[in-house]
Amino acid sequence: MKQILIAFTILVNANLVFSQTTFDPQQHRVVTTDRPDGRFVSTYGVVHNMLKNTTPECAFNPDFSREQFASWRERVRTAMETIMCHPKAQNMPKPKRVSVEQKDGYRLETWEAYPLEGCVTGFKVMVPDGKKGAIPDVLCIPGSGMAKEHLTGEIEVKNPHAAMALNIVRHGYIAVAVDNACSGEASDLERLAGVGYDYDIPSRILLELGWSWLGYTSYLNKQVLEWMKEQPSIRRDRIVVSGFSLGTEPLMVLGVMDKSIYAFVYNDFLCQTQERAVVMTAPDKRGRRPFPNSIRHLIPRFWNYFNFPDIVASLAPRPIIFTEGGLDRDLNLVRRAYEISGNPDGVEIHHYPKYANPENRKDVKSLPEGLDRTEYFDAVNVDGPNHYFKDELVLSWLDEII
Repeated sequence: MKQILIAFTILVNANLVFSQTTFDPQQHRVVTTDRPDGRFVSTYGVVHNMLKNTTPECAFNPDFSREQFASWRERVRTAMETIMCHPKAQNMPKPKRVSVEQKDGYRLETWEAYPLEGCVTGFKVMVPDGKKGAIPDVLCIPGSGMAKEHLTGEIEVKNPHAAMALNIVRHGYIAVAVDNACSGEASDLERLAGVGYDYDIPSRILLELGWSWLGYTSYLNKQVLEWMKEQPSIRRDRIVVSGFSLGTEPLMVLGVMDKSIYAFVYNDFLCQTQERAVVMTAPDKRGRRPFPNSIRHLIPRFWNYFNFPDIVASLAPRPIIFTEGGLDRDLNLVRRAYEISGNPDGVEIHHYPKYANPENRKDVKSLPEGLDRTEYFDAVNVDGPNHYFKDELVLSWLDEII
C-alpha cells in the first residue's frame, strides 16, 4: 500500500508540473525548437523532422526519358510488391457461386472466394441482360464504411450516385463489387451492435504480423480480379478498376502490380500523403497534433518509396479519370507521366464544381505547416460535402475509352 501511495504522489506531482502553465494551441501550430543547434528534445519534433527530410526512392521525375520512365515504372512495381507482402495463393478452392437473382435489366450473382486458410470473402457480379459474348467489366471498390451491397443497390443509399455497380450495370457493362476488409459482411461484432465496421483492431493485428490493412485488402481484391480474367463473359483486355474514396488505395496497388488492367476510375482528390502528415501540425486543446489518417492506412516503409502522385504516374499510359481534383501541382505530375509514356490524352481530370474554375483553385508549390484538418482540405481544393461517386462523369468516360 505504501508503494502505491508513493507512486500516486509522484504521478500527481508530475501532472502538477506539466499543468502549471496555460496552454494555447494557436501558439504551437508549427513544430519548432528553442535549441540553437536546431535539434529537438520532443520525440514528435524528431520524427516530424525525419519525415520532412525523407525523399522517396521511387519519386517520379518529370524529366525522365521514355526509356527511363519504363525502367522507373518497374522499380515502383517491385517496391509495391515488397511492401504489400501478398502471399502466394496455393491449393485454394475455386470461387463458388452462392445465389442468382434476376433483376430488372440485369442478373445479380453472389459469389464466395477462399483466398487464405480460414478465409471467405464475398463478392457480387452484375451482368446486364441482352449482351452476347465477352463484354467489358468494372471492378467496383467502395469507400470507407460502405459495403458491396451499397454499390449494388441491395442496401438503400441516400445518394443514388453511391450505387456504383448498379449504375454501371444499367449502363451496359458487367460490374463486380467487393467489400473493403473490416466493413460490410467482413466486419465483426460491431455490425450486430449497429456500428457497421471497425478497421483499427484488425489493422493493428495485421501490422504486428508484418502485414497491413491495405496489403490484406488488395490481396483479396487481387484474387477476385484473377477470377474475372477467367470468365468467358468478361473481356480480359477491357477490365477497369474503379475506386471510391478509400477504394482508391487498393486501386493503386492493383494497378501497379497488375499490368493487364485496362483503365482506372480514381474517385477522390489526389494528394501528397507525406506532405499531408508534415503540414497538419495544429494541436488540439490537449496538446496532441493530429495524424491525417487512421491505422488502416499505415504500411511500413511506404514513404520511403513513394507518394500517391508517384504511384498514379506509374499507371501511364493506361487510361485514368480523376473526378475530384486536388492540387494542380500533383495532377500535372500525372499529366507529365502520360506525356512521357506517349499517351497524353490518357488522363482526364475533373475538379469539384466549386473548384472547376482555375481562378477558384489554390495553385501552390508547397503547403505551409500548422494546418488543421479543415484548413488542409481547403488548401488542396477539396469540397467535402460534395464527395460522392461521380457517375455523371465516369459513365460517359467509360464509353469513350472502351
